[in-house]
Amino acid sequence: MTFLDEVIAVKKREAAALPKDTHFGARTSRPSFDQALRGRGLSVVAEIKRRSPSKGVLAPSLNAAEVARAYADGGASAISCLTDREFFGARTGDIGDACAAGPPVLRKDFIIDERQVSESARLGASAILLIVRILRAKELASLLGTARDFGLDALVEVHDEAEIDTAVGAGAAIIGVNNRDLGTLAVDPDRARRLRPRIPDGVLTVAESGVRTRADVERIEDAGFDAVLIGEALATHADPAAHLRELRGERGARS
Repeated sequence: MTFLDEVIAVKKREAAALPKDTHFGARTSRPSFDQALRGRGLSVVAEIKRRSPSKGVLAPSLNAAEVARAYADGGASAISCLTDREFFGARTGDIGDACAAGPPVLRKDFIIDERQVSESARLGASAILLIVRILRAKELASLLGTARDFGLDALVEVHDEAEIDTAVGAGAAIIGVNNRDLGTLAVDPDRARRLRPRIPDGVLTVAESGVRTRADVERIEDAGFDAVLIGEALATHADPAAHLRELRGERGARS
């Protein structure tokens, strides 16, 4: 069984235990993830992350509320909050703590079922992650429609040209290119820049994974991305607000 096979088996069990909710989203107001990425210059989506399958334990004592406030203070346009417990060490309440910081929150998980979408709305997220690698084209289009029904934006994650075409065909408005291969967990630092020209004009673009330094951020910006998602480099730093300012190129920043 591959890593993704194991993940999907867990997510199917988790989704089956969730209630269906077809009305909650219409009653809920939340900040716009889409609009947050349309700000001037390169936007940063800062991630709350305790551990990962590729690196193991990263920040076991991480306090989601404190880190989210630090990200907001450091100028994050949005916050990504992992909600998977088994593989990424998320805790109950993390996403609520993240939402309280102010910026819109992306719920980062392996979403395969509309019940997870409605749960995301109940949790207060502004957006969800949809991964093309684990969804059929019809499933992706359906989940995008469900997200819209609940007033959620969706970051559609891709890894190659074919997945970009699938995302565009399904109506993705925000596409993220992940430098990390979900099969091998290896990082190709040039993947996002290589695939950027394939994404049509008018689609918001996000580069994900493998971004650690100001030089990395500058390369992403030079490639024409609207935003960059940064996780490990911030979650493991002693002063995430200061490091975020440094990565953003804020003058006088110190890490």
